[in-house]
Amino acid sequence: MSHSRDYQRIQQAIEFIVQETPVQPSLEAIANAVHLSPFHFQRMFQQWAGVSPKKFMQFISIEHAKTLLEQDYTLQQTSLEVGLSSSSRLHDLFISIEGMTPGQYKSGGLGLYIDYHFYLTIFGDVLIAATERGICHMAFCEDRQSALQELTAQFEQATLRHQEHPHHQQGMAIFSNSNAALEPIKLHLAGTPFQLKVWQSLLSIPSGQLSNYAHIAQSIGKPTAARAVGTAIAKNPIAYLIPCHRVIRNTGELGNYRWGKSRKTAMIGWEAAQSDIEQNHE
Repeated sequence: MSHSRDYQRIQQAIEFIVQETPVQPSLEAIANAVHLSPFHFQRMFQQWAGVSPKKFMQFISIEHAKTLLEQDYTLQQTSLEVGLSSSSRLHDLFISIEGMTPGQYKSGGLGLYIDYHFYLTIFGDVLIAATERGICHMAFCEDRQSALQELTAQFEQATLRHQEHPHHQQGMAIFSNSNAALEPIKLHLAGTPFQLKVWQSLLSIPSGQLSNYAHIAQSIGKPTAARAVGTAIAKNPIAYLIPCHRVIRNTGELGNYRWGKSRKTAMIGWEAAQSDIEQNHE
């Protein structure tokens, strides 16, 4: 994953693009903002995203987001009419969620052994932690010490061990963008029944698509609980695998994200780019 180390520059570029979106910044202006020549920046961005910065700007626009939200609503309406769930979508096929026991949840992981390690992804550093039953924590981080403190606070009674685990590698495989290489990924999560239900529902949002809080609330049979859904999404402990980054405001604005708004923008644009590339190759 050689282009993962370019992410810091990519993040700076995306922040500049979002800030300057009303004037549609030129390639030269974006490259200058990250202190690279236009040629070098274009090549680096193309390697990371698979598309040009100009096309990427289209994928993170409010207009594009609104189109995806309309598609999501159409998909949900069709599913409701024919009595189908969204379980046939890719994420649901290989990611399964198991809730921790009430005792483990309330006690802060008492009796659990949790193996953790830091890894480098195309969206920056990530901390992955796993019990013997599955991944229990996955968080992007700018500072490793703070990330570890957050993990420790979440499972203050568990025994933490700094070592790799096979579950980590299964989680990392998702960044390869090769569905053929994916093995089933198990998640072992501490959450309330409502939170687990919301997190499960997020798995039905396909890569390259978007949803909003109201649609998620409707999908779990709680159409008036959009605010509670938003709170549950904000507490999602598993970055990227449970794709809370694909949930945006109904206005088309991307909104905030637990691991940084610019990272959320990067994910949405990158996934849209990969979907576009796949469709053009079919």
